[in-house]
Amino acid sequence: MRRRTFGRTTGAGALLAATLTVLVTGCGIRTTSVPVDAGAAPSRVPCSQADESASATTAQGMPVRVYLVCGSQLDAVDRRSPLPEEKAGGDPVRTAAGLLAQLLDEPSDSERLAGFTTAVRSPLLVTGGHAGDPAGTLRLSRQPEDLAPTALSQIVCTFAESSAGAGDHTVLLGGPGSYPPKRYRCTTELRERPESAPPTAAVRAPATASATPTA
Repeated sequence: MRRRTFGRTTGAGALLAATLTVLVTGCGIRTTSVPVDAGAAPSRVPCSQADESASATTAQGMPVRVYLVCGSQLDAVDRRSPLPEEKAGGDPVRTAAGLLAQLLDEPSDSERLAGFTTAVRSPLLVTGGHAGDPAGTLRLSRQPEDLAPTALSQIVCTFAESSAGAGDHTVLLGGPGSYPPKRYRCTTELRERPESAPPTAAVRAPATASATPTA
């Protein structure tokens, strides 16, 4: 009797296992030990504005270009500055002040939807150089090295690629103290990795007037 009971129990267990296998298969669930490669996750940062051309046409003000952060890189964004072009065109300091104001502004709705952000934070001002500085020097109200690296990269590339720069993808930039300015360079590598320190180039000392010999 014990053998028969054990045999019936074993047969019932096998029948139950087979039934569960059919039910699992019928539900579309398959077990596999092979990992499935679903591919890379789709990007959610387009870094382009759908209505960019339309907004540029209808907006008022002087066209300017600033560098914002998008997808851990710097990308140029075209905006309109309220500063009249005739007042900013020949004044690098006024141009730099208008560009810095744009960097301090929060991105617009369309820019934010496209993934743009800014690392530049207030309070921050820009003025002209000190006495003895090379021509074209701009000085910030904070030492450039004290700014967040990404914020400094935004400022360097925005200034260097505008009329406020030296015309060779560089900008002479200093702080409020007596430290001499540095020539910061906007490079492709910096735009791709704005969290790194902007490269600098040598700064030529301003020419001094030579003494006139007396007779």
